Amino acid sequence: MRWEKVHLYQQEAGGIGGACSWPGKRWGHTCNSIKGGRFLYVFGGYGKDNCQTNQVHVFDTAKQTWSQPVMEGTLPRARDSHSCTTVGDNLFVFGGTDGTEPLKDLHILETCTNTWICPSVRGEGPEAREGHSAAVVGKRLFIFGGCGKSSYNNDEIYYNDLYILNTETFVWKRAQTSGNPPSARDGHTCSSWKNKIIVIGGEDARDYYLSDVHILDADTLAWKQLTTSGQILPPRAGHSTVAFGKNLLVLGGFCDAQNLYDDLYMLDVETGLWTRVITMGDGPSARFSVSGDCLDPLKSGTLMFIGGCNKTLEALDDMYFLYTGLVRDERALEKLSLRKQLKLKCQQQNLSNLVHDKALLQNGRDSSPSNQDLHQGKKTFHAELTERLPHGYTIKTVIDGKPLRGVLFSVKPSSVHVANYNLCRKRTSVEGVDTVLNGDCNSKSKSSRNVLQDCGDQKQHDVHEKDYSLHEMRAPAPSSGNPAPSGVSTCENLAKQEPAVAHLNLNDDKASDAPNSGSVVLKGIGSTMTDFSIALSPKKDEVRPNTLELNNPEISL
Repeated sequence: MRWEKVHLYQQEAGGIGGACSWPGKRWGHTCNSIKGGRFLYVFGGYGKDNCQTNQVHVFDTAKQTWSQPVMEGTLPRARDSHSCTTVGDNLFVFGGTDGTEPLKDLHILETCTNTWICPSVRGEGPEAREGHSAAVVGKRLFIFGGCGKSSYNNDEIYYNDLYILNTETFVWKRAQTSGNPPSARDGHTCSSWKNKIIVIGGEDARDYYLSDVHILDADTLAWKQLTTSGQILPPRAGHSTVAFGKNLLVLGGFCDAQNLYDDLYMLDVETGLWTRVITMGDGPSARFSVSGDCLDPLKSGTLMFIGGCNKTLEALDDMYFLYTGLVRDERALEKLSLRKQLKLKCQQQNLSNLVHDKALLQNGRDSSPSNQDLHQGKKTFHAELTERLPHGYTIKTVIDGKPLRGVLFSVKPSSVHVANYNLCRKRTSVEGVDTVLNGDCNSKSKSSRNVLQDCGDQKQHDVHEKDYSLHEMRAPAPSSGNPAPSGVSTCENLAKQEPAVAHLNLNDDKASDAPNSGSVVLKGIGSTMTDFSIALSPKKDEVRPNTLELNNPEISL
């Protein structure tokens, strides 16, 4: 496994502002991933301005940028040491402390609308507490343990009770369990796997630190202590546990005021085997009250941890990726219907495309194997914008080690609905290489007649185009003494009918939804450097004649 410290890119525009969009130093907060790991929501905690907060910060894991969206609804009180559990696209926040007293309120954040809801609940709910933990099985939210105050005095009370909230009806009930339950504690963690709730470690009322593992069957509500083996986890509280399938990864924690952990342990829930993980890279320093979550499937097998508190009781603000190399159990897919499997596959593919497109913009190049798969054998290259012209741009690039210079023309298409028509282009010569840009030059074809008709009928549409394709074709090299083919002249005439410059999409932070198309991205009008990608696909068993075919606005190399 390998650690990687997250180096943030510039803050996202929108929200409350760039300076405030980063959560800063904090501990006792929560972070929850949604949308398959695309977004990480950080709520609450202590540290900034030396007080609790109720702010929400969102980390886009694909763009690696922070934002602080404006929240609607009734905001929860500022707090730390609460629980926050993901149920679909909603976050269920319960309890914690506002710095003076423990809390027992329930709030729901609808991430789709950034709206806080304070639901009306029924039944017997938990007493006010902090340091508890929560997990979800199906539509049921399980709350276990924590520390509160006696109703008779201000003495601390440690709990080992279990409460269940139906997240659809908002009815609480105190669970009547069987078996051997965990002792009363706080600072422990709860995780879920299949129909099981797993409780690890914590601190009890006698200030003993624990490393025991207890499992609750969510169907029978029966507790049992798991017999563990291997490199046993040392006793601790205030640690963070992130579940990845049957594997639970435990980071950090403390066992007294002077001993903090920076180690990483993994528990196989099926076998009860503990393993101390030897990692590569510079990982987090020793800390407790750190928060983390899993970013799979967007970042396959990747976890993220943020913040915490160090030995000097100073809040921390650093963030780390943990690349585990683990793969989810594929047997779980077998229990899903074919329709659900297909939906999951499409979601994973779409998320992967978003990550790929962002990496393309940030790195200026792409050599990943997934890119070749997405473009079905096409080759992607990038060009540099060197000069802006009245009707286009001059560009330069390198293909197969050969420097190429040319001109990118833009022509206003006939209709906003026309996305993939073909126009023949003027002959041009490329420095060092003879290149002809050809389209579908059959002037007698139905598609050409339709385009000509559209050009005559519609001239007022504003088109925002960004998808271009270049396909290599065999064609004769241009010669100043040879007249252009009739098809080319036809398309030249067509181009002359539409001299207007097309509007080019200047939005570079929207991922393309078309996985098989190239893209031209202009980062701003007048910028001296512009990255764009062009797809090339040579014919099978054909020697490259350095001849290109262009679909959409005019380009000459």
